[in-house]
Amino acid sequence: MARIDEIKEILNSLRVGFSVIIGLLVVLIGVLIQKEKSSDIDIYFWIGLVFVLLLSIGLIYVVKATLKHIREIRDL
Repeated sequence: MARIDEIKEILNSLRVGFSVIIGLLVVLIGVLIQKEKSSDIDIYFWIGLVFVLLLSIGLIYVVKATLKHIREIRDL
């Protein structure tokens, strides 16, 4: 497989990961807002909040990796 095809496959995987993370963040933040509005702040709220922070860090990693591979394609 050519190097450019390999990079394109990596980019496609990163795009799928980006989409999944965004979807999880939207659903999870919606649930957290609903719990906060109903004054149901319990352990699940805090676990969800930590999970949102971890997903946000993962999202930053995916974006940086995507940009790195895009620059790599540009250099080929």
